[in-house]
Amino acid sequence: MTAPGACPATGVEYLAEVHGGAAASSVFLGGVVAPTRRLALRWLRRQANRLADALDPDPRTSRLPPHALRPTPRTAEHAPSQLRFWAADLDYAEEAVGRLATGYPYRFTAREGPAWYQLTARPLLIPASSVRPHV
Repeated sequence: MTAPGACPATGVEYLAEVHGGAAASSVFLGGVVAPTRRLALRWLRRQANRLADALDPDPRTSRLPPHALRPTPRTAEHAPSQLRFWAADLDYAEEAVGRLATGYPYRFTAREGPAWYQLTARPLLIPASSVRPHV
């Protein structure tokens, strides 16, 4: 039974977003609405690798002047490593797919010091009046 005035949902899409921040600030880094949960998670994995490469570029593959990058000590909290690990780990991917399939949101957060990077995906119910045909 649908509540009075409510529009019944006839489909679902998935919102995937990336945010970053530190302490009390947050920055929206990108988002997409995907037709399937696997496509939403594929987009998130690409964003995780993009962020990791931006935060910690490989000096052998980047087009930076010599000595522009300097090594830093690795700590337990190394956001680029956490992001790369998450993007490559199939167990995380299956956990996320399962969570989204049951209607719950999924979130992964990588931290380094006060900075954090968050990958999220959640289902979006599509009202019957706005169902778009898939071509």
